[in-house]
Amino acid sequence: MQCSPARWQRWTLAAAALLSLACNRQQQRRIAVIPKGTAHVFWQSVHAGAVAAGREFHEDILWDGPPNETDYSRQLEILDSMLNRHVEGVVVAAADRTTLNASLDRAAREKIPVVVFDSSVDGDNFVSFVATNNFLAGKLGARKLAELLHGKGTVAMIQNAPGSASTMDRERGFKEAMAQEFPGIQIVAEQYGMSNRAKAMSAAENILTAHPRLDGLFASSEPSSVGASQAVKSRALQGKLKFVGFDSSDGLVEDLNAGVIDALVAQDPFKMGYEAVRVVTDKLNGKTPDKKVDLAAVVITKADLEKPEIKALLHPDLEEYLGK
Repeated sequence: MQCSPARWQRWTLAAAALLSLACNRQQQRRIAVIPKGTAHVFWQSVHAGAVAAGREFHEDILWDGPPNETDYSRQLEILDSMLNRHVEGVVVAAADRTTLNASLDRAAREKIPVVVFDSSVDGDNFVSFVATNNFLAGKLGARKLAELLHGKGTVAMIQNAPGSASTMDRERGFKEAMAQEFPGIQIVAEQYGMSNRAKAMSAAENILTAHPRLDGLFASSEPSSVGASQAVKSRALQGKLKFVGFDSSDGLVEDLNAGVIDALVAQDPFKMGYEAVRVVTDKLNGKTPDKKVDLAAVVITKADLEKPEIKALLHPDLEEYLGK
């Protein structure tokens, strides 16, 4: 059977379209994005930002991370699995400063560019580090708490987890600012919440029992802030104890609006995910990214919650990028 010229032309155009689609799929590079964990809304916002960058730069985003931020061995397994798949690039938030170093060395040998984001490593085998300036963010938390206390009183810290570089930098910044800038304020207790809300609540309860006249509280991560907030509410200390938390979630914003929390030091996780993917894409395209990309944190009070830029920061459109 002979085809008419018109039918032949339609078939030719359809075949060309399919070939073009196949070529585009082949050209789309696979970027592995590995967070510390996947349970908290912070990481969902990072995921959305990574997907946004993937769409813009035509990269295939492979998102995978351990459920819990303290599951260091699982994160290592995921990284090694991505390297075994020969992905074109890796973006990873290190749950521990040293656990991933051998695998990062392997990635360098195999010419797979790695961008570390949020929390750094002790080694140097990565293209760039994209993160909030956590040391400065910790100082911002200290300064806000000191302002609330008028420069006098006793405070305590609910820390995140040992080995987590980002939160350790916040804690170090908080302590340094208090020691150097506010001699009238004394840090009387520090306990880890182990990146777990229930454990953070227990740590805060222990501190509040040991120091019933405590004036202020600082928590260095989202789970630490949630747990500490629960402890403050359980003892009806809202309005009595000054409390500065870190990061944001719907529950933390509600507690800020209700006066349980006096201020939140917030990052921009959507921008962090976006920038990390952008930087590794730049490297794959032959550019030389900056070794360090600092993102600013912002202090948010109840009075700030109606500002458009704060609304956008606290409530990114996850459904648009993640379909949920």
